[in-house]
Amino acid sequence: MFGLGNKGGLQIQVDIHPNQQGLGNGKIVPLDHVPSWKIGKSTFSPSVLSKHQGAIVTPPQQQQPSNAMEYGHSNYSYGAPIPEIIYVYDADQDIQGVVHLILPPGKSYEHLGIKIQVLGRIKMSHAAYEGRAHYDFVSLLKELQPPGTLYQTQTSIPFYFSNVEKQHETYHGRNVSVCYYVRVLVERKFFAPVKKDHEFIVQKRVQEPRVNEGIKMEVGIEECLHIEFEFEKKNYHLKDCIVGKVNFVVVRIKIKYMELAVIRRESSGEGLLSQAHSGMGAPTAGDSNGQILTETQTLTRYEIMDGAPVKGEIIPVRLFLGGIPTDLTPTFDAGNNRFTVRYYINLVLVDEVDRRYFKQQEIILWRKDLG
Repeated sequence: MFGLGNKGGLQIQVDIHPNQQGLGNGKIVPLDHVPSWKIGKSTFSPSVLSKHQGAIVTPPQQQQPSNAMEYGHSNYSYGAPIPEIIYVYDADQDIQGVVHLILPPGKSYEHLGIKIQVLGRIKMSHAAYEGRAHYDFVSLLKELQPPGTLYQTQTSIPFYFSNVEKQHETYHGRNVSVCYYVRVLVERKFFAPVKKDHEFIVQKRVQEPRVNEGIKMEVGIEECLHIEFEFEKKNYHLKDCIVGKVNFVVVRIKIKYMELAVIRRESSGEGLLSQAHSGMGAPTAGDSNGQILTETQTLTRYEIMDGAPVKGEIIPVRLFLGGIPTDLTPTFDAGNNRFTVRYYINLVLVDEVDRRYFKQQEIILWRKDLG
């Protein structure tokens, strides 16, 4: 629930009710924080991820039910905030709820109609595509009430949107975001409409890929170093475990340590799709045409070996994606030709004079469950 004040004294609150059937079959799931690109300080402290745009979200078990009538709106105190539970919706779920229009006691409010809209929007921090900083891929509008006057302290109007096509998953990144909103518009004479946006979160579950071949990489220096990296598969769900091994075939230099990192690379701007079709690598920040912006994050880094190995040594690798202190997302591949999000495994060896040898390999992440 959110409120919006203005000179006329009108406040708008939006309460999105989760369908009980959806809650029962796992298609609507409560969250303990708003998903974000930020990296937490501790794997065991999810609360560090609970801050989003300046608001701290309380875990659902510490809140009251979100049903507006359970708060006793007949005794509503004007201007008082109402707690909210954050829910994530599967892509095929309908959107329903109630809009509450609240006035100070004894006041009335004349309007030219009340409308509600469902928006799906890709937002960028720069006008990187066709000169625009955002693009709406969903826009549905309904009228809730014709022109008239509000006299009641509270007017509650239900709404329902069925079969809304949600082709993208919600994503909050560094330079690009995919957001879904319920927007309420109260039209006014001579003035711009009073507007209230309420975001809801969408995630898309997919089936496990039928083909999931392993990864084999080699790195080395002629006659000095030859190392083979092997991983069981290339596609992982977001709570999966990366299992593999490192085989030292030739070792004629002294290695100080070896580390494994998971990297997220977000690219946004014009030309991403044509670049993918041409087979070019990932763009870098400040691309030559100035239209593609890329941000790279090291999500986690583990030291998997300390000391100098010998020929024939095999180092096992086990990395649990669920232990990474950030909100992982599925791999996004040229969403609407505006952005991509990719994940990589980066293996780094450091020798005794601090020279670094590394190999990077893309992995594909997919969503098995909501949350």
